[in-house]
Amino acid sequence: MRETPDDLHRLQALLDASLSRSTAHLRSIISSKRTLTAEQLTRVLTGMCTLALSTVTAKGEPRISGVDGHFLHGKWHFGTARGAAKARHLAARPAVSAAHMRGEDLGVFTHGTAETLNPHGGEPAADWPDLLAYFRDFYGDDAFDWDNDVVFYRLHPQWMAVFAPDLAKLGGKADEA
Repeated sequence: MRETPDDLHRLQALLDASLSRSTAHLRSIISSKRTLTAEQLTRVLTGMCTLALSTVTAKGEPRISGVDGHFLHGKWHFGTARGAAKARHLAARPAVSAAHMRGEDLGVFTHGTAETLNPHGGEPAADWPDLLAYFRDFYGDDAFDWDNDVVFYRLHPQWMAVFAPDLAKLGGKADEA
């Protein structure tokens, strides 16, 4: 777990606010007994989690693709090839939706805005050196030409909901101290 107490507080506030302003239908599915706290969520979302990421084309058409998601400091981080269609979509229209699902045991649904962490020829995010060290450690130092091949993003969530009907099915990770 890489989250600070402030990260956990912000994430919990987001989860609570998101659920409170959701429809009655969604609240009938995701109740306080079928969700996770911010701390539990960060214990479950470790390593790489496959995300279904939705972007929007110039014609306003939705596009969905898979990306490696890393949940760090209460936010999704993901990358793609600099020449990928989703990179063009995000450069022009940074609004995204992402879903991480593990069968019927876990669903994490997020809507927000993608921030480019390492723009080609631009100023990287202030924490990019730490994130780059994490990604190089995870994927291997020579997995990519880190300066030219890949672009990484942070999804700043404006809404996030978590469905987890049975904590025991998540391998006990959610309850570990």
